[in-house]
Amino acid sequence: SWDMEEMVEIIKGKVYKWTAAPSSKHQLVIGELIYVFKKFLKNKKCKLFPAPFDVRLPKKSLKNEDIFTVVQPDICVICDKSKLDEAGCVGAPDLIVEVLSPSNNKKDLKIKYKLYQEHGVKEYWILHPIAQTLIIYTLENGKYLASRLFGA
Repeated sequence: SWDMEEMVEIIKGKVYKWTAAPSSKHQLVIGELIYVFKKFLKNKKCKLFPAPFDVRLPKKSLKNEDIFTVVQPDICVICDKSKLDEAGCVGAPDLIVEVLSPSNNKKDLKIKYKLYQEHGVKEYWILHPIAQTLIIYTLENGKYLASRLFGA
């Protein structure tokens, strides 16, 4: 059972507590991204899910008791509806977007980058609102390549 009294992410069995609520700038960026993605995905089979939304990344089997990684990406897009259940998503979303903030930089830039690559997330976007940059990583042959970098 994954019932927790506070917001956490579990990565390979290690619990990461959410240290604080996201900043207003962080939430404004997320809101704008959701608006753009919703327009783009209209009438397409892919669906957008903003946090809080559990993405369970199993090692081998798909049984809940065998899952040691549960993350809450800021935004994820899932095109395979068989990955969706009442608790969220089981398996790699097609796209994950993380918006950096001082409390999550290390986790999103290093730990989640490696995790999403290992589990086959096809595209991983890292948006840095303060530096006004967006890096888009695309999975090719099991490794991420920085396919695009946008800056202000």
